Amino acid sequence: MSEARVVVLAAGDDVGVAIGALAPGDPVCDGVVARTPVPAGHKVSLHAIPRGALVLKYAQPIGEALVDIPAGSHVHVDELGFVPGSERHAVARSARPLPMPAAATFLGYRRADGRVGTRNFIGVVASVNCSVTVCRRIAEVANRELLPKYPGIDGFVPIVHGQGCGQSTAGDGPAILRRTIGGYLGHPNFAASLLIGLGCEVNQIVLYAKAGVGASITSFDIQDVGGSRSAVEKALALLEPMAAAASALVREEVPASELVVGLQCGGSDGFSGITANPALGAAVDRLVAAGGTAILSETPEIYGAEHLLTARAAPEIAAKLQARLDWWRDYVAASGASLDNNPSPGNKRGGLTTILEKSLGAVAKGGRSPLVDVVRYAERVTARGLVFMDTPGYDPVSATGQVAGGANLIVFTTGRGSCFGCRPSPSIKVASNSDLARRMAEDIDVDAGRIVAGGTTVDAIGEEILAEILAVASGKRTKSEEFGYGDDEFVPWHIGAVL
Repeated sequence: MSEARVVVLAAGDDVGVAIGALAPGDPVCDGVVARTPVPAGHKVSLHAIPRGALVLKYAQPIGEALVDIPAGSHVHVDELGFVPGSERHAVARSARPLPMPAAATFLGYRRADGRVGTRNFIGVVASVNCSVTVCRRIAEVANRELLPKYPGIDGFVPIVHGQGCGQSTAGDGPAILRRTIGGYLGHPNFAASLLIGLGCEVNQIVLYAKAGVGASITSFDIQDVGGSRSAVEKALALLEPMAAAASALVREEVPASELVVGLQCGGSDGFSGITANPALGAAVDRLVAAGGTAILSETPEIYGAEHLLTARAAPEIAAKLQARLDWWRDYVAASGASLDNNPSPGNKRGGLTTILEKSLGAVAKGGRSPLVDVVRYAERVTARGLVFMDTPGYDPVSATGQVAGGANLIVFTTGRGSCFGCRPSPSIKVASNSDLARRMAEDIDVDAGRIVAGGTTVDAIGEEILAEILAVASGKRTKSEEFGYGDDEFVPWHIGAVL
């Protein structure tokens, strides 16, 4: 009976995870019963744990016992705390990529630069917040008037944001914004892009040509064409030939090695690290073995589990990752905060207690393949294999960086039910528990909760996720696409002073 009620993730663990809610007296493991109520997805002690002891889950420390914890107790924020340095006691695992069928392919759009798109959108991109309303109006009118004439495209996407002026021209902030916008302008899921500025902003559109971002990108300033209404008219005249050319493009069979998949998790719960994230990791291992690329991100959410990545990286790559973690420690400390401010309240309600526990589950999305590169936020990813991109943990900001870096598809795991889409790149949602998959069926594409419900395995769900990736890359619409998510999820990382 204990096997049906509590999952123990690794030999030697001090805690298990309750599959369903436990009442006092319910069996936990041999000779141990629940002393207190334990919500589903939360941790229960498998034996007595003395105060001050490191508590293991995944065979890794997730924190230190704050009190003496009797066997069968609910182990959460009052019993378990983060102690800086405890992550150094963890033992790294080696990289063991899984085999991948050689014939994995999908139907994509081959672009002039050799990259492959999974969608055939046209982008209407704002250089500054001042051109946002005009860009939205252009996309709205183009989707109403031009899209019916050119059914071979997926639509016109407004890429809008709240930055671009009121800041210095130098420093990390403007550089990140230009790098992010540049990544979208030349993204393989855009057949073409139109860049629109106001004219007097800091983030001048001429900077993109100087930086060598898409020499063929069409652009203009609103102030140069007579105003807002004139800007819409000019844009439609420019967009029609773009749409005609893009509509004539057809999908062709290409190898899975052309996929660049961004890995996201949001609204995590106690099941995320034992179902959805490891299953996504199994899919990633297969994709990497086929020559494809996966982008793991959210630097604050690998804190305490970075050893699992550095142990499978060349020394210079491991040093790059450590440098980014060091930067984050200083960055967060300057605000009077700690990286253990994470997990969020929703994470804690779902059963996660410390950043170490959350990070160990988050890193599982990257599977067991070697880490081949570490890149800056929104930097174009050129290496093939598992790559780490330095981003915040905030999902829209992190995903924006991944798409700017070239991700032509996103896979997003969730335990609480995050709603997210990310045009131009489709977003596949994977539920960590079957209850969520049932309650939010209109948002969830894959139910990984079947791993604990019985009848399937992490590897089997990994194969299913990979099959879904290939189908979506070939044109299958995700649940978030069906609803219309994606126009408001472009959120570049904002660093620096607003002047």
